[in-house]
Amino acid sequence: MNATPKKKLIETSLPLEAINAEASREKSIRHGHPSTLHLYWARRPLAAARAVLFAQLVDDPASRPEEFPTVEEQDAERARLHRLLEQLVIWENSNDETLLSQARAEIRKSNNGELPAVLDPFAGGGAIPLEAQRLGLEAHASDLNPLAVLINKALIEIPPKFADRAPVFPGRAQTRNGWSRAEGLAEDVHAYGDWLREETERRIGHLYPMVAAPDGSQRTVIAWIWARTVQSPNPANPIEVPLGSEAWIHAEVIDGEVKYEVRHDPNGPLDGEDGTISRKGAVSIADGTPIDFNYIRAESRAGRMGSHLMAIVAEGDRGRLYVSPSEDQRTAAAVPRPEDVPGGEIFDWPGRINVYRYGMTEWSDLFTSRQLVALTTLCDVLQEVRARALDDAIAAGYARSSALEDGGDGAEAYADAVATYLALAIGRQTDRLSSLASWQSLGEKVRNVFGRQAIPMVWDYAEVNLFSSSSGGFIGNVEWVEKALAHTPAGPVAEVSQADAATRTYRGLVVSTDPPYYDNIGYSDLSDYFYVWLRRSLSTVQSKTVGTMLTPKTQELVANPYRHGGRDGAERFFIEGFNAVFARIRGEANLDVPLTVYYAYKQQDTRDTGTSSTGWHTLLDGLIEGGWEVTATWPMRSERGGRLISVGTNALASSIVLACRPRPEGAPATTRRAFVAALKSELPSALRTLMQGAIAPVDLAQAAIGPGISVFSRYSRVREADGSDMSVKDALLLVNATLDEVIGEQESDFDPDTRFAVKWYRQYGWTQENSGIADQLARSSDTSIGALERGGIFEARGGKARLLSPTQLEDAWDVSADERVSVWEATVRLAAVMAKHGADQVAALLPSVQTRVNLDAVKELGFLLFHEAEKKRDTKDAILFNGLVSAWGDVNEQARKHAGTPRAVQQAFDFDEDGD
Repeated sequence: MNATPKKKLIETSLPLEAINAEASREKSIRHGHPSTLHLYWARRPLAAARAVLFAQLVDDPASRPEEFPTVEEQDAERARLHRLLEQLVIWENSNDETLLSQARAEIRKSNNGELPAVLDPFAGGGAIPLEAQRLGLEAHASDLNPLAVLINKALIEIPPKFADRAPVFPGRAQTRNGWSRAEGLAEDVHAYGDWLREETERRIGHLYPMVAAPDGSQRTVIAWIWARTVQSPNPANPIEVPLGSEAWIHAEVIDGEVKYEVRHDPNGPLDGEDGTISRKGAVSIADGTPIDFNYIRAESRAGRMGSHLMAIVAEGDRGRLYVSPSEDQRTAAAVPRPEDVPGGEIFDWPGRINVYRYGMTEWSDLFTSRQLVALTTLCDVLQEVRARALDDAIAAGYARSSALEDGGDGAEAYADAVATYLALAIGRQTDRLSSLASWQSLGEKVRNVFGRQAIPMVWDYAEVNLFSSSSGGFIGNVEWVEKALAHTPAGPVAEVSQADAATRTYRGLVVSTDPPYYDNIGYSDLSDYFYVWLRRSLSTVQSKTVGTMLTPKTQELVANPYRHGGRDGAERFFIEGFNAVFARIRGEANLDVPLTVYYAYKQQDTRDTGTSSTGWHTLLDGLIEGGWEVTATWPMRSERGGRLISVGTNALASSIVLACRPRPEGAPATTRRAFVAALKSELPSALRTLMQGAIAPVDLAQAAIGPGISVFSRYSRVREADGSDMSVKDALLLVNATLDEVIGEQESDFDPDTRFAVKWYRQYGWTQENSGIADQLARSSDTSIGALERGGIFEARGGKARLLSPTQLEDAWDVSADERVSVWEATVRLAAVMAKHGADQVAALLPSVQTRVNLDAVKELGFLLFHEAEKKRDTKDAILFNGLVSAWGDVNEQARKHAGTPRAVQQAFDFDEDGD
């Protein structure tokens, strides 16, 4: 390690809005995106992972004064690196080798000509190691969870082994001139997937009959919609009561039995028919007898919950066709439960896995008998697919060699690879072929089981037709896997292992990681849903990875109160685990570059209290206890720029990325008084730098944590007046208080009209108040009511006065003809124009506005007004002012074009807010 490692770009600046815009846009990209390979929870956006790795490994220009001796030269070089990063994060550039080569050259330049090896010890869905490989780095991924290990192998370990090779399925190699990256393997996955589907249909296709449409034609079924039932507790009328909520299906009791009829378009519910179950319980369709959840759970646990076929969805000539149930369709579903189904008990986690309370205690209980037949048949036929792929690979010239999990890259390994990807397609299939999948009226498709990070009970479920080419069919799942595989990058073969982050080695590795989020997600318990099927299909192909009956639980770093002796025990387990991991990284990893850590920030309380989730404090505590100093924090959003999730919570960021350096041995202790003094000395300039850059107002409080907690974490301890150690929670309170002071101090720099307006807004907002109070406040601000009215921002009539609201200032504005222009008027008008007319009109106004007021002051006031609106919990105003400042770099660039000549005012980074 170097004596004084160079500061990296991530510790100084990022083109944050460009990164966040692309991270947001990624949500709408489906085909080819690695997340579609197989479901996993809380993946990081690829754009964010790629940008963080690049900025983590590339020197900040200020750390190379021999090349960039002046501030101007450093700024120019930093801007160049930002432009490269802005191109690098765009999805369409993911496999642009020219651009990636430029990125690798920058990384080499900052790392003695080498491309460092990168590890994510909590690899999860694989975004970080995948992007490390894309950047040409030696990627290492590990996770305790075998599902995560399989996904990472499929993303970064297997594709490079068979890169640039033609497919082996007979006749496929000749369908194109060349095969790059993993495209040949992807083509084979599709071809063998087709064969797997066809062979499975040949064996069990009779279980999925066509349905007669009202016109008598035979139609392919897309899904069967079922309602769970229990017997009514009313002994005088003990019918089977449906627990469905599909209001577009009419249910009626005829001769003691419930009959179902599809009445009309499922997008429009029938008047007065809202289903038979709600949050309070159910009612009998026969006589209105109430049925509470305790009764329903007891009946279900006793094995007395049944199901009724309510409707059939079929392929129509112009969309979906909804058909009433028939006896032959019911009979087709009534198949014996297969014996050879995956075993494994479901863990009872109230609020997360609710099905346990209804007697569904085994994973196989979540599937109907017909679904179990279908899935077990797919798994069995997969073994035949592997054998066929092996023969075809040998015929194509592959040597036999060793198995895939033993490091082979010949015929055996290739057949194993094909089987692995098709097993993942079967895993994807289970997410829609389950009695927990439901029919989504909007979009007319099957909603998957994991709509959220939990396994809730579903009262009416949609059983998809495995062999349909529509929603939820098997070939669709194969295609998702194929496209994700085809888009994986060319790069060095990676190393993926199943390992405990607290005990594995970190020697010489750069670490970037996205650790578990305290108690937010029960990764292993949810993963078992898929794992039991992957184990059944891959027991001979990936035996080292799927060797356990269920996923490991004991050492999983999740604060599960039901597994670790209650809330206190869970918190203690989590803290000790985090501390051990970060201390181990500090002792072994490559420390020439900072450690980067992601955290999914979900602040629970307001910034006025300064408190936030236990997980957030635990993460910071663990880092600091482990001997780390936080050198930067960056809010990474996956929401659209300018959009607020909530006001008063700083909750826009989907995650925060922290850059950390080892705290020097022998770091001094300090007192609360000295810490506050250091904070007041250093934080203002850091915050002003952030505000001058591309940070959005809504992200400022989170970004301020970086320089603030950096001061706190450089000390071995901060002593309170009573001798106790200051907590992270109290340190963040002081950081927030300093942020308030810095933003408030801006007020004194504004013109008199603006100073008045800020004070009035803080007290009264846009509401009316006594004119006498307005006169007093105006005099104290060195202005007058008359001047404020001439300035077009205030009105006083009949003893009442008020600020003119944004909606009163949003229309045409002739700046040059305005008698008196204040920073307040410019800011509120521009924010209102942005909200109503968009960035183009704001940009058109800026050349004129800059002749009357300082545009930097406008941006500063935008930050201040967002801050005040947030404290008032005024969502509408907060969105208004955040929208203007978030787009500031963009409108400045457009304004320069309007003006026709370059202008040096705001030094914000340019970005495309819409991500287009």
